[in-house]
Amino acid sequence: MKQSLHLRQGLNLTMTPQLQQAIKLLQMSTLDLQQEIQQALETNMMLEINEEEGVAQLADSLPDTPPEKKSDHEDTVTSEGSQTDIPDDLPVDTSWEDIYDTVMEAGGNNAEAVEFESQHSQATSLIGHLMWQLELTPFSERDHAIATAIIDSVNNDGYLSFPPEDIHQGLLNQLTDLELDEVMAVLHRIQHFDPVGVCAQDLSDCLRLQLEQLPETTPCRSEALQVVSHYLDLLATQEQAKLMRRLGLSERQLDAVVALIRTLDPKPGLSIQAADSEYVVPDVYVTKHNGKWQVNLNPDIAPKLRINPYYSAMIKRADNSRDNACMKDHLQEARWFIKSLHSRNETLLLVAKSIVEKQTGFLEHGSIAMKPMVLRDIAEELELHESTISRVTTQKYMHTPNGIVEFKYFFSSHVSTQGGGECSSTAIRALIKELIGNEDIAKPLSDSKIAEFLKEKGINVARRTIAKYREAMLISPSSQRKRIL
Repeated sequence: MKQSLHLRQGLNLTMTPQLQQAIKLLQMSTLDLQQEIQQALETNMMLEINEEEGVAQLADSLPDTPPEKKSDHEDTVTSEGSQTDIPDDLPVDTSWEDIYDTVMEAGGNNAEAVEFESQHSQATSLIGHLMWQLELTPFSERDHAIATAIIDSVNNDGYLSFPPEDIHQGLLNQLTDLELDEVMAVLHRIQHFDPVGVCAQDLSDCLRLQLEQLPETTPCRSEALQVVSHYLDLLATQEQAKLMRRLGLSERQLDAVVALIRTLDPKPGLSIQAADSEYVVPDVYVTKHNGKWQVNLNPDIAPKLRINPYYSAMIKRADNSRDNACMKDHLQEARWFIKSLHSRNETLLLVAKSIVEKQTGFLEHGSIAMKPMVLRDIAEELELHESTISRVTTQKYMHTPNGIVEFKYFFSSHVSTQGGGECSSTAIRALIKELIGNEDIAKPLSDSKIAEFLKEKGINVARRTIAKYREAMLISPSSQRKRIL
């Protein structure tokens, strides 16, 4: 095959490093953005927070600072009056690391760079809590091994994942002549650990353990023990007449027994599980002023940055020294970081204002007045791509009179109405929740009945759609919501 050279002309879609950085900042959440800004301040000598007091203190501490020339581009003027050779745009298909050298990574091995959030104590687990109590309890070496196996089989709810018989079979290879009674004896001791009701085999066993640890003088304690031990299925199905007949109690006495059972914890293990706190910081605030809704950026999420005038004034020679080249690199990187940050804030504010204009009913009356809206509606109005709107609305939050909600909450599908209009699925969920919240607990509303109520309001929703929305809101069906006790 003969080798030859050919010229080929084509068009390719590429992203410049500036666009890559802008997209990266745009899709960041508030907490991620704050960390990114802090890292940029630590690694870039040209960036600083724009505080007049800080600038004044800097000028006082540096009396020999050379005077700066007044110019529209103070940070780019050389000693000869011409600009440095810093390019306005970087080539496409490149990254910051290919063009500019970074000084150091944020954090590294420096102990002072460790973030405050990483210094909190380790979250307590249920197994760790039980093991801590095990070490404080006098056990023989043989019983200690049995207790460890039992605790290892406890799930997050506090129940045994395996029956005692399986635990006994698993320990036969480790402990000779092990009897099931030994496992049960150790299990009974562990069941007195904190939290009360832990290491139970099922719900009935868990409630029984909690009732047994109550004082014997507790009213209705013995009757409640009978219910959880033998008649828990009747209590679950709300068969009041059978319970009264089996226990020989009046309706008032049965209500007192049920009230005592409701004070028990069906999942005691969850009280020990410590989850990390998740903080939600709103990106924008929505307030009403003179009858109009106004949207303002949260000034605390991103401090105002600027180019350090002292360091930028030191770039005065056009040589190729290593120090001067490093300062030029930092200056160019700082400029684009500030520009990308401003672009992010402008886009975020534009999208938030557009959402507020379309969802004024939500601000006035709540979720029931939510209007159907998709990403395309905002994208067409602002002449942006849908992917850009998706990035802006992900992990961004708005502070409204109805609470802090994510931008994504305002986007939902629609259902047609009898009048030819549209109703948001979010509004339908709010209506379903309101209807169920006001229902008679003795005669809860079925999905078909809820569909009839919505049809009377002019909203055509099928029963299966009602069931789907109800399950999405973690609401039980009408048969399980019925309460006669």
